[in-house]
Amino acid sequence: MALKIFNTLTNEKEEFVPLTPGKVRIYVCGVTVYDSAHLGHCRFLLTFDVIYRYLLSCGFDVTYVRNFTDVDDKIIKRANDEQMTCAAITDRYIGEFQRDSEALGLLRPTIEPRATEHIGAIIDLIKVLETKELAYQIDGDVFYSVAGFPGYGKLSRKKIDELESGARVEVDERKRSPLDFALWKSSKPGEPTWDSPWGPGRPGWHIECSAMSTKYLDQPFDLHGGGRDLIFPHHENEIAQSEGAYNKPLARYWIHNGFLNINQEKMSKSLGNFFTIREILDGFDATALRHYFLGSHYRSPMDFSKEGLEEAGKAADRIFETGARAAQLLKGSAQAAPDDELMSAFRREMDDDFNTPRALALIFDEARALNRFFDGKKYRGLEKRVTAFRLMCDILGLSQQGYFDRKKERWLKKGILTAAEIEMVIARRNSARQEKNWSEADRLRDELQEKGIAIEDTPAGTVWKVK
Repeated sequence: MALKIFNTLTNEKEEFVPLTPGKVRIYVCGVTVYDSAHLGHCRFLLTFDVIYRYLLSCGFDVTYVRNFTDVDDKIIKRANDEQMTCAAITDRYIGEFQRDSEALGLLRPTIEPRATEHIGAIIDLIKVLETKELAYQIDGDVFYSVAGFPGYGKLSRKKIDELESGARVEVDERKRSPLDFALWKSSKPGEPTWDSPWGPGRPGWHIECSAMSTKYLDQPFDLHGGGRDLIFPHHENEIAQSEGAYNKPLARYWIHNGFLNINQEKMSKSLGNFFTIREILDGFDATALRHYFLGSHYRSPMDFSKEGLEEAGKAADRIFETGARAAQLLKGSAQAAPDDELMSAFRREMDDDFNTPRALALIFDEARALNRFFDGKKYRGLEKRVTAFRLMCDILGLSQQGYFDRKKERWLKKGILTAAEIEMVIARRNSARQEKNWSEADRLRDELQEKGIAIEDTPAGTVWKVK
């Protein structure tokens, strides 16, 4: 089965055919770095991380570009409020974002451009739009003329004559149309500025992504992605700018993930109904968070709950306990080839518009099957299945590395017992067992279990883990 992707541009699921055989070029709109990243950001980050991982697993040479918007009204306000430079604010939150990304287990994109490092490319693109009479200047500001681009509205399926000035479209009586948007904003006190043919100023939001995507991926490129809230006006305006300038498509496929909601409202900073990624990772494992998001199809809206996240954590436990059990029982499985039948079934699900809920279901089915074999001490011929199980988990970014250690660390932070106190109880239990005082050994084991600690006697000694 060939990979099929739901293309927002055509509103249909289409077979994915790269523009260059064997190569895939992706641009995803990143974060505006004026504050900590929240779980709404986490959803798009994990969505496109899995898409990136899956394309790599299919053997494609992938160039993945995800930008930082580091000049923006919100950044300027934050800098002024804190009496800092915009560069200091953006450096702080880019650093925090990178730490969150590492904690989430995200693969680094090929390129992570900052808008402020591409002012020259932005100015050049605006100049092209001027020559095409798609841009006009008023008092040092430059606007895009929406009426001059006949295809405007094709991504969002909106009609120009029915559109009104939206919340993210600036109202300015000087504009020819309320739908015209800023390409260049003239300098104002307290704002960062750059020289331009229209006077000192800074770029508008939409033009930044058009300039950066074309610089690194050429035009057209294969995939353009982001959250559903970016379809209009941001991505619609990108299309108008890039296609208006160069008379060819910007991207072949457009992918948008659904909203993350709290009580049926979109999670966002403006509404104040959000959790930062850091707040959630203080209490939950990153793998639980990944499992939670992958349990819903990327295009579907989600309503966030900590209860759901707790259940996802238990599910992640089951996956990794199966993996740990397989590693203990099947020492040679690491050298085995993956089972073809299992991998074909997994790829059928992922080829259907990256259907991670069904791919996860397949992983759980296999975990149950492997555990039944392990319980029955039937190990022969399982090596290929275990390799496939691990590979499916790896493609989804469900990494077991460090998982149980992180789980211990979070439990120890609760202050119920220290690691030394647990080891002391284990030592007392071992002494009781040596003395054949089985009732005391059982009592000590039960004491730990009541506090959430399970112990296991192995050939290498007694080990403990969080239940």
